[in-house]
Amino acid sequence: MSVRSAMTTWLTRRYLARLRSRGTSLDLSKLPDAALLPLRRDGLDPVPEIGALRDREPVSRLPIPGMTVWLVSGYEEAKQVLGDARAFSNDFAHLVGRTGVVENHQPGGLGFCDPPDHTRLRRLLTPEFTMRRLGRLTPRIHAIVEDSLDGLAKAADAEGRVDLVEHFALPVPALVICELLGVPYAERQAFQQFSVARFDVLGGVGASFGAISRSRDYLRGVVEQQRRCPGDGLLGMLVREHGDSVTDEELTGLADGVLTGGLETTASMLALGTLIMLQDREHFTALRDAEDPALVVAPFVDELLRHLTVVQTAFPRFAREDLEVGGVRISGGDIVIVSLSAADRDPRLGPAMDSFDPSRPPPSSHLAFGHGIHRCIGAELGRMELRAAFPPLVSHFPRMSLAVPPAELEFRKLSIVYGVDALPVYLD
Repeated sequence: MSVRSAMTTWLTRRYLARLRSRGTSLDLSKLPDAALLPLRRDGLDPVPEIGALRDREPVSRLPIPGMTVWLVSGYEEAKQVLGDARAFSNDFAHLVGRTGVVENHQPGGLGFCDPPDHTRLRRLLTPEFTMRRLGRLTPRIHAIVEDSLDGLAKAADAEGRVDLVEHFALPVPALVICELLGVPYAERQAFQQFSVARFDVLGGVGASFGAISRSRDYLRGVVEQQRRCPGDGLLGMLVREHGDSVTDEELTGLADGVLTGGLETTASMLALGTLIMLQDREHFTALRDAEDPALVVAPFVDELLRHLTVVQTAFPRFAREDLEVGGVRISGGDIVIVSLSAADRDPRLGPAMDSFDPSRPPPSSHLAFGHGIHRCIGAELGRMELRAAFPPLVSHFPRMSLAVPPAELEFRKLSIVYGVDALPVYLD
């Protein structure tokens, strides 16, 4: 085992141990069950109640005491909200004082700011996320996948059993992000430490935003290092090309956005996508036996993105003015939550949208990456990673199977980014 592979295994194991031992600081079960509906799932599927609500009332009031919060679960209604940055604000300052979150917990970054700041910051990142620029990462992505597959095989016990989350789904995106940002490999432990906790609201709003603050404190140190000695990655490029015109705080927010947008989401997609294949061998064998895997994996990945929509809700929006969405009157200052997972299964998009079918004609655009000016800037990078990972996974381990009954899997509870804590498999 290489030094890098050994470190991968050790750091990921420590990360998962911390994750599974987290306590809770606020009992969200005291909220009405309907208020938590957008974060609940039944295995891989949104709970039936949110689908029924979407079909009956695509814009509905969430029963959250002390504030007016609307849940948007219909596809067209979701696109209206996500695509209208003039009528809806993402500025995090709107939350201060409403949930007990204090100003020093403000996360910043592209997802929590409005134009013109958003426009300027996104323009800094856009050149690095073009397909031409991302092409330079392709050889490293494939090498990372191959190294992780080797690590997966070596981590298996005598019976061929291993946790695919710990030894494959997490290492792949973590190392890709380190490559992208230009962060030394040794820093990967801190990257993983903060990612899941910030999206898991089981510990309460304060705990989640506390994790955001801690991750930004860490990343601020990384930015300061890059400011002193710019490297070859994204942060070093921004420092060299833009100098003092971009502040350390802005660089920290951008790095934080890349981390949160690309680590836990891709890890969850790799784990849950593998689970879908293992529960329905037809999809596994179709990819494994394809003469040209590239032709099969592209629609497979896009349907996975739509079907799973692991980012369950978009960042909160705040109505700037009185307006109407889906025939419902929303007042200026109201909070709007968009259920991406419910919208991507809206029956208005086509037949049997609750089923996984890579052969279906894709919708004009799913919302797994969001929509509008806040659509995930790393969407194509995420697709690249998934397309690079699944074909060699099934070809390296053509007889892979689940090592536990599906009912025994522990899925994440009340997490904005949905996932599974562990995926035990037999490789042979």
